[in-house]
Amino acid sequence: MVRPISLLPSAPILHRNRLNFWREAASFFGHYIWVFPGQLGDLESAQKLFDEMSERNIATWNAMITGLTQFEFNEQALSLFREMYGLGFLPDEFTLGSVLRGCAGLRSIRAGQEVHACLMKCGFELNLVVGSSVAHMYMKSGSLSDGEKVIKSMPTRNVVAWNTLIAGKAQNGCSEEVLNQYNMMKMAGFRPDKITFVSVISACSELATLGQGQQIHAEAIKAGAGSVVAVISSLISMYSRSGCLDDSVKAFLDREDADVVLWSAMIAAYGFHGRGEEVIELFHQMEELKMEANEVTFLSLLYACSHCGLKEKGTEYLDLMVKKYKLKPRIEHYTCVVDLLGRAGRLEEAEATIRSMPVKADGIIWKTLLSACKIHKKAEMAKRISEDILKLDPLDAASYVLLSNIHASARNWPDVSEIRKAMRDRQVRKEPGISWLELKSTVHQFNMSDKSHPKYLEIELYLKELMAEMKLQGYVPDIGSVLHDMDNEEKEYNLAHHSEKLAIAFALMNTPESAPIRVMKNLRVCSDCHDAIKCISKIRNREIIVRDASRFHHFRDGECSCGNYW
Repeated sequence: MVRPISLLPSAPILHRNRLNFWREAASFFGHYIWVFPGQLGDLESAQKLFDEMSERNIATWNAMITGLTQFEFNEQALSLFREMYGLGFLPDEFTLGSVLRGCAGLRSIRAGQEVHACLMKCGFELNLVVGSSVAHMYMKSGSLSDGEKVIKSMPTRNVVAWNTLIAGKAQNGCSEEVLNQYNMMKMAGFRPDKITFVSVISACSELATLGQGQQIHAEAIKAGAGSVVAVISSLISMYSRSGCLDDSVKAFLDREDADVVLWSAMIAAYGFHGRGEEVIELFHQMEELKMEANEVTFLSLLYACSHCGLKEKGTEYLDLMVKKYKLKPRIEHYTCVVDLLGRAGRLEEAEATIRSMPVKADGIIWKTLLSACKIHKKAEMAKRISEDILKLDPLDAASYVLLSNIHASARNWPDVSEIRKAMRDRQVRKEPGISWLELKSTVHQFNMSDKSHPKYLEIELYLKELMAEMKLQGYVPDIGSVLHDMDNEEKEYNLAHHSEKLAIAFALMNTPESAPIRVMKNLRVCSDCHDAIKCISKIRNREIIVRDASRFHHFRDGECSCGNYW
């Protein structure tokens, strides 16, 4: 009798009739039938039958390992693999594929390297399927270079290998390289499939390159992947993040089928554009259709509530998530609630939420509260909270900048100097503000200190004339928002050359008068730029859509869709 193994956490006692059914089936069909309970989600029965087996072969080991990884018992799958290997069973490509998927789920390079060494000993180094699994494991664990080395070492590449490389680059934020690899894949004669399109469309979403996204959408339709739910979900996100919410809605409504991922993507799209009423209505429709919302759905709901000022709805949805749907909130859900409370001025309640939540606080949730301290000018609270953040990460630039800005708003220049000196001493660098837009398939990028754009002098002249015209219409530069100790003339020049103003001026010079302007920014838009863009939209009679680090702003006729709540 093979000794039993205990892999799963303690669970309720199996229903006797159910287990007897699987035993009888196993005795009738042979040893392989036991995998079916695992495939049907009955992992407890699968383990029980596995423990009772007098003999095991590679197929039974594979099925148990696969079942464990399917249900994300990745550490247990890795433990079972070691047990199997120690008993003298040599893995095949199915074993290795499953256990490598488990290592990727754990994001454990060390465990993955152990399996990698094992497969090399077993002669699977040149196997395309196994090689793709190894590459996926490395890239999912954050080691893009090691994954690329594995792909490059393959004697040939198939579609799976190309998809692994493209997905790995997408997961690691290398969006431009994703598009390059996609073009190389086509040039090499491989036809992209639905998996390729999901990764590539997601890259366009990150870059907000609408023209490229539309082209790839057309290619997906031509390849027969345009109606695949995962592709549609990516399209909803891509169009939304490129400022084309109407196209997101069209993709959602034109679907042939839908799942919770698709609905969650549409809720997220509405939330990112500040359409709180539509978010709530869509969630109500999900409930009426008896569609089971998941953690991502509630994350999108809470995000929308925090950016639309729906504080009562936000706390209601968190309760609903726990009590009705029996879902355990993650740190990201609590971060949205803290953001919601912070924006509403309930800073003490937000801090109490962080200190009482059942998950460990990270730097992001503390920075969310620190940002609320800046909005509400709570300098003492900000100083105390920044100490908590810097204990977690002494080199976190955003925390230094936020604290510096809070002191600068209070004109406390000595403290500002002290913070900036600490940044210099520790070689902490502030992320520069960058804005970009796509024009005729070319992406134009701007930042305040960079004068390298070939039309910079023309842009500066146009911007000077535009600012003069805006002042005649009542615009007054908010020099109080310049957080540097300089004279008023310098402050006004500084404000006029913020990256989003440069990008909008360039767009006004180079696009038809009726065309909407879409600008993306990596940081949150400042209050002066927000007022300035409202004025520009009115005097130029243009729709201007700006995506900042927080949300989308739709400027029309001197007003913004955010209602000055961002």
